[in-house]
Amino acid sequence: MQNAIIEVTPMITDQAAVFGLLMSVLGLVFFTSSLKNKYIQGFYSVIPPLLMCYFIPGILNSLHIIDGENSPLASIGSRYFLPACLILFTLNLDLKEMWNLRKRAGLMFLAGTVGIMLGGPIAVWLTALVAPNVVAGAGPDEVWRGLGALAGSWIGGSANQVALREILQPSPKLFSSIIAVDVFVAYIWMALLLYGANKVKLLDSFFKADASDVDALTKRMDMQAQTNSRTAESKDYILMLALALGGTGLSSLLSSPVAEYMATNHPQLEKFSLTNGFFWLVLFATIIGIGLSFTPARELEHAGASKIGTTLLYMLIVTIGMQMDISAILNNPGLFIVGIIWISFHAIVLILVGKLIKAPFFYLAVGSMANVGGVASATVTAAAFHPSLISVGVILAVFGYAIGTYAGWFTALLMQMVAPI
Repeated sequence: MQNAIIEVTPMITDQAAVFGLLMSVLGLVFFTSSLKNKYIQGFYSVIPPLLMCYFIPGILNSLHIIDGENSPLASIGSRYFLPACLILFTLNLDLKEMWNLRKRAGLMFLAGTVGIMLGGPIAVWLTALVAPNVVAGAGPDEVWRGLGALAGSWIGGSANQVALREILQPSPKLFSSIIAVDVFVAYIWMALLLYGANKVKLLDSFFKADASDVDALTKRMDMQAQTNSRTAESKDYILMLALALGGTGLSSLLSSPVAEYMATNHPQLEKFSLTNGFFWLVLFATIIGIGLSFTPARELEHAGASKIGTTLLYMLIVTIGMQMDISAILNNPGLFIVGIIWISFHAIVLILVGKLIKAPFFYLAVGSMANVGGVASATVTAAAFHPSLISVGVILAVFGYAIGTYAGWFTALLMQMVAPI
């Protein structure tokens, strides 16, 4: 009995010290990933920084250096950092530019979204025919709950994944496996798209695409970036945090009574998560962010609002990682097959639509990564074609953030319908 107590007692129990350790991990990952050493760069080309931000805290938890499961930091991350970064990501949503891109870039993005929304249920259904135990489970270990969180990541990004994790409540062990599937499958697909960027002429020929609008877009975006970017001042950072955290507070204030009303008057809606306060917290935060995009607040993006949002997002990610049990990753290796089937269906839909509308490969690649990888991956992918096209990736990815939680939630319901009982 004494040994069991020693085994589960964390080495560090002071929460300020735990938070400081997590921030140090975050700083270490970003510092080392920016070094030019070829061996370090080679390491991060195989194991991306995002994965390290999840797994180093997970290792600390698994070794009982910290106690992630019982720490209040995880709740603080999901309740404060998540809605705040959603607001900062969506306040720059440019609906006019989205409308200008609707014909091919927007269509490819939506095709990618549909590919994810249908690919998940199809992957679960096909796997259930051959190996039902892989996609089964009970209670918090029901696999569709974890895959629903993955759908949020692959339509929007990490913030949407965290939102759906809070809504669907998969177990920490299941979520650990899902994180591994997410990063492994998504980064293999991203690597293929980046390779395709080096063969863009050949691929455009395959799609019989006219890339003249991409060239014109490159020039227009280049001019906008040079005209609008500016150095942030202290007041800009204060305004960003005021809007993000003020909006978070308002969202929290509104979400509790709405969830209570739904639970009291419409308890049957629980199966749609409409009695879940966190669902309404994320919804109100997203609405506030989109609403701010119609005001002068959207100009804060030129001073780096999305960079502050990314910072909060990574702070959130390490608080999620601290709840992971690393040993759970190999509990269900069959989930990797589910992920590969899923992303393959997504790719097939994109290729078919791209061929049909004769879309340049750039639109296919960025439309895909705006779904699967979020802002960071869409930015990297767009930059592989031309630095001036980065904003296109950001615009599409921000739109993904706006719809990711709700499209992922609907995808989770479809997967629940086809999952074995």
